[in-house]
Amino acid sequence: MNISFLGAAKTVTGSCYLVETKETKFLVDCGMFQGKANEVLLNTEEFSFNPGDLDFMLLTHAHIDHSGRIPKLHTDGFKGTVYATKPTVQLCGIMLPDSGHIQEMENEWTNRKRKRAGEPPVKPLYTLEEATDCLGLFKGVAYDEVISVSDDVRVRFKDAGHILGSAILEIWIRENNQETKVVFSGDLGNKGMPILRDPSIIGDTDYLIVESTYGDRLHTLKKETDKIERFISIISETISKGGNVVIPSFAVGRTQELIYDLNKHMDVFGDKVNEILNVPVYVDSPLATSATKIFRENLDCFDEEAKAYIANGDNPLDFPSLKFTQSPEESRKLNEKAESMIIISASGMCDAGRVKHHLKHNLWRKESTILFVGYQAEGTLGRKIQDGAKIVKLFGEEISVNARIESIDGFSGHADKEGLLSWIRSIGRKPKKIFVVHGEQGVAASFAQTITDELGLQCIVPSRGESYVISGGNIYEHVPSANARKRFRRLAVVEMLETLKEEFDELSEILKNDLKQEKSDVEIDEVAAKLKMVEKSIIEALK
Repeated sequence: MNISFLGAAKTVTGSCYLVETKETKFLVDCGMFQGKANEVLLNTEEFSFNPGDLDFMLLTHAHIDHSGRIPKLHTDGFKGTVYATKPTVQLCGIMLPDSGHIQEMENEWTNRKRKRAGEPPVKPLYTLEEATDCLGLFKGVAYDEVISVSDDVRVRFKDAGHILGSAILEIWIRENNQETKVVFSGDLGNKGMPILRDPSIIGDTDYLIVESTYGDRLHTLKKETDKIERFISIISETISKGGNVVIPSFAVGRTQELIYDLNKHMDVFGDKVNEILNVPVYVDSPLATSATKIFRENLDCFDEEAKAYIANGDNPLDFPSLKFTQSPEESRKLNEKAESMIIISASGMCDAGRVKHHLKHNLWRKESTILFVGYQAEGTLGRKIQDGAKIVKLFGEEISVNARIESIDGFSGHADKEGLLSWIRSIGRKPKKIFVVHGEQGVAASFAQTITDELGLQCIVPSRGESYVISGGNIYEHVPSANARKRFRRLAVVEMLETLKEEFDELSEILKNDLKQEKSDVEIDEVAAKLKMVEKSIIEALK
């Protein structure tokens, strides 16, 4: 058996793993790269395998960083079945067409820019129609049932507690009259998350591929009441100043949990919550609106607490001041209103969607608050704001960041370091080897070392493009073909160029803003001299 790590290896996005046996070839996930410009470029690269040779695909959940390149996979020749839980199939039914629409809109903007520069147009990654076409490949499966997906491969989907329909994959592969078990954690949720069940316990495995998004840190607000109290205090303080609270949120998962928590704690925090609930709460994302309907159709996936609310006649995903906007016109009108409001809008990392308009209208306002409740990948607009950027660019315009910036990690859909360790610790028969993925490079390495130090288990942190052969209980690193090596080396150079471009752009913004301040002739000459040195170094390097 051979496992190739083609995405979410020393990075968080682009999950994609190719598994090859003597008889079968399949993918686990095929997600979109997000965040840094150099990583986003990877979406347009040709796959390092022939999609037409794949027998099937296993999808852990619907988030775009796990599912977003399935339409491209299909247009490039994949005709097999995509196995996923039934809620994941439903969610992909709205999320992939939405992604196709975004690709078309961004491509239209790109081509206008290229036309002005005298450059030929380019095609989108995929279209709305292509995204819709690939949905015919999906097949829904139930949790906890072992199914045969080929003569030599069986699989079972277990609840991962990350978003509705998310799954841990238990995969049994038979080769040479011997069965090997491989487990893919997918994205693991926190224990005690609203609506969802806790991540399932796995009895045993020979090899484990585990995520590490928060593998180097602990969520600060462990107690649910602490998390909600801080959430409500931030909102209350902002409203008292006449500002808006803008919450960038993933349309699927985090939005529904925020609605649930606001509804659930009406009685616990009394007047403060009632004050908030008199303020309109707008979910400004058509995708989130559709996803909330799908949540309401899958009550069997809810935890016991949520089921009890429903049994008592309460709708945990609704309350009187909650409003859903649909049209772009409704969305625009929100920024014309004078009264305070709470706006929950996608995308969660602020790189697309309506939230960018709300940021443009609120980032400069000292009385408003931008509240992050989910992970912000490196290179995203959300991460820049979270890390303290003083000025950001939105729709070609520089916007000062004067608003209050807050983050609450207790809402995260990812387990923290202790949660991940606890889950690995709970596995009955421990794995012979663990592959640590889905984490930024330093985080993945740190978590791998933590696993070894605390659990005594050996880990590998694969790089993108690396392959490993598992045979007879041993692991061998597989040397990729010359073409594959060339492709990944070329991509590495592209990454370096894009990183340099980002750093130069950031330096340029800093210097331009610095020069707006009152400067002496000597200080201006010093800046000019430094830039001359940089220019000279670049010219020398290119000779």
